[in-house]
Amino acid sequence: MTNAARMNRRQLIKLGGLAAVSCFGKAPMAPGVQLYTVRNQILEQPLTTLQSIADIGYREVEMLRNQVRTAGPLLKSVNLTPVSLHFETPLLTGNRVAWQHADMPPIEAGVTYEGCVSLARDHGFRYLVFNYLTPEERLGLDFYRSLADKLNEAAQKAHAAGLQFCYHNHDFEFQPKPGGRPMDVLLKHLDAKLIRLEVDAFWVSMAGVDAAEFIRAHADRVELAHLKDRAKGTPIHYDIATVPNETYRELGAGDLPLRAILDALAHSKARHIFVEQDFSTDPIASLRQSYAYLEKSGYVR
Repeated sequence: MTNAARMNRRQLIKLGGLAAVSCFGKAPMAPGVQLYTVRNQILEQPLTTLQSIADIGYREVEMLRNQVRTAGPLLKSVNLTPVSLHFETPLLTGNRVAWQHADMPPIEAGVTYEGCVSLARDHGFRYLVFNYLTPEERLGLDFYRSLADKLNEAAQKAHAAGLQFCYHNHDFEFQPKPGGRPMDVLLKHLDAKLIRLEVDAFWVSMAGVDAAEFIRAHADRVELAHLKDRAKGTPIHYDIATVPNETYRELGAGDLPLRAILDALAHSKARHIFVEQDFSTDPIASLRQSYAYLEKSGYVR
């Protein structure tokens, strides 16, 4: 029996991935999971859920602040590495009322941004991410200029603790407003030395923007990325709350130009990619399907 015959399927695909390095521009990254994907399962069976993720082949995770106490101590036992932490944005905007109106998970008394910085540092995370604005907060461009000032200040505190601060986009930042788009204001006023981008290619695309081109245009600022696919024929959209659940698809099961997006990420300063499935009847099966796509594409290290 030849050496090739002794190799299992995954080993062969990984060899193919080495050949894909020249196509993508650099060695493939180890894909991770945004644990929002398994938010319900983490509450019910944290260890089993994390083990299932690791068994698929994922090696890194991005977490929500309210998952850390339960799931954080279990990561090492299943060989998963904490990379990035998302926190509740009212801790910086101060608008807890809007957060409640949007039916977001309640924030416990005493939780502060400074506490999140300490939490991330103490649990081995490397990134701290501002990830959302409620509909009531999506105001005119002056609001986004003011927000940028707040985020720059917050990023200084993160850097002092050895953390990299990032901004995660959705679709609404690309909606044209009088005077321009919020995203353009943020890109102009966020301190590029302090704040990097976590580009969610799905949401960029939902706004009718070419995600690969956006990544290429800001390649020096992109360090993290979210990946999922989109149902074919989805129209331009700027309100994430009204997106039908069936719009969210596993990688390779939709209409996004994923190869172009992956290539753009490979030619950027992106260091970590996270698969995220916002809604799925079987999140673990969805994560397995998306991993298989990345593996087949030669994007698994």
